[in-house]
Amino acid sequence: MAPSDWKELSPYNSLVNTGTMEPRAYQINIIKSVFTGSNTLVILPTGLGKTLIAVFAIAKALHEGRKALILAPTKPLSEQHFDSVKKLLNIDPNYAVLLTGSTGSKKRKDMERDGKVAVATPQTVANDIKSGRMSLDGYGVVIFDECHKAVGRYAYTYVANECTENGIQIVGLTASPGSGSKKIKALVDALGIQNIEIRVSNDSDVAPYVMGKRTNTIYLDMGDTINRIAYLVKPAINEHLSNLYSHGLSPYVDFETMPRGRLIEIGRSIDRIEAQKFKFINLFDYTYVLYLSHAYDLLTTEGIYPFTAYMKSLQEKEKKSRALSSILANKSIAEAVKLANDALESDEEHPKAVRIVEMVTRQLSGKSVIIFAQYRSTIKRLVQMLRANGVNAMPFVGKKEGVTNADQRDTVEKFRKGEFKVLVATSIGEEGLDIPAVDAVIFYEPVPSEIRNIQRKGRAGRMKFGEIYIMVTRKTRDEKYLLISGMREKRMKENVEIIREQLARRTRRPTSGSADGQKRLF
Repeated sequence: MAPSDWKELSPYNSLVNTGTMEPRAYQINIIKSVFTGSNTLVILPTGLGKTLIAVFAIAKALHEGRKALILAPTKPLSEQHFDSVKKLLNIDPNYAVLLTGSTGSKKRKDMERDGKVAVATPQTVANDIKSGRMSLDGYGVVIFDECHKAVGRYAYTYVANECTENGIQIVGLTASPGSGSKKIKALVDALGIQNIEIRVSNDSDVAPYVMGKRTNTIYLDMGDTINRIAYLVKPAINEHLSNLYSHGLSPYVDFETMPRGRLIEIGRSIDRIEAQKFKFINLFDYTYVLYLSHAYDLLTTEGIYPFTAYMKSLQEKEKKSRALSSILANKSIAEAVKLANDALESDEEHPKAVRIVEMVTRQLSGKSVIIFAQYRSTIKRLVQMLRANGVNAMPFVGKKEGVTNADQRDTVEKFRKGEFKVLVATSIGEEGLDIPAVDAVIFYEPVPSEIRNIQRKGRAGRMKFGEIYIMVTRKTRDEKYLLISGMREKRMKENVEIIREQLARRTRRPTSGSADGQKRLF
């Protein structure tokens, strides 16, 4: 294969500061595909240059005398794209504008009118279009970052419809659109996608730029203390699930075998019951199962502290239902909570947390590490334990409990500079944010979402070989989620390729119909 050259993208490359960036074959090929003007879905693993593809799409629009818009689902991600645009585009920096809810509506209107490249959150743009403060007239391309969110009533779908009505090219960027064909087709329809460009890390034109990574799955038992606490909680859950089973509302009598989605369906079924007395009886049992099954999962897959923190939050609720009052008065549950609190006072914790501390202080000592965990309480406990063992770990969470965008940016910048080596993050660290590549990524628990799985793994193995560690507690939901995530990753690529070929066939064999009929391909 001949070496790629930015000149292949002439004349638009003159508007992009490629600097010392090496032209990569897969980027050149994807950009050329975008240049055809088709609505394009770009699926590319985290860290492989989706932003540069977007910038070239913008450069083409500017060269043709059109404006451009980048949409990102959060303000921090929008700010990151805004910085990238100013850095990568050869234009007057004043022509780039950032439109978020933090700026007054009148000022936004003036900024958008005078700017050539707008970076914004989708809700802000949707609101401004609806109110007449903004029009997409004059725009040549709209970039939808993290476009897998373009489903249902999310603002992305509204803006996409406006693009279609105005004949504006759409470019969607994501690390994964989801695994199910139904979800992928819904995304394709929502964005009016006509072409899909997908690359995975082992594709021939991508592999040379991926340093590689090794996935290590670490299986652990719950340990005696957690087993004892779980033994006290589980019978109460199954007793009330059995009542739901006897009333024909649950096909399961053991909650550990029941998929989480089925529990939600049971709640919906109860909502539809018209007989108030029968509804009330089942709602009591359902509430019992709902609260305690979550507490049980926290205990067995997250830890003792997350379990006690959750039970404390239930105790502190101002208004308690009859079911919740019964749970808190249950002698077995009270004994379980006491046992958990006693264990914490003795510095006991989930074997996962203990193993992670050992890993970070020994084989990963001095290396940059991101630990992903589902719950804030888990993160709080991990940071506490790591610091107690001499590790300068920092939490990275969303905007709650006083955390601001400025706090998040400051944490990322300090991590980038190496002021601390271990970042303990919720899902906010998965998506798009410019967190530097690391030596190792640790999953505190497997995640059943293939999108989140791909995003987490993408934090390692960029500039150098990376290690991925997935912590799995035996005989818990962890094992199921590990299996599900692997299956969904594989299925995603297969389903995307099928839909990609369907789109290609439709392009080769155009059909007549309305504009809306042409957009909805499935």
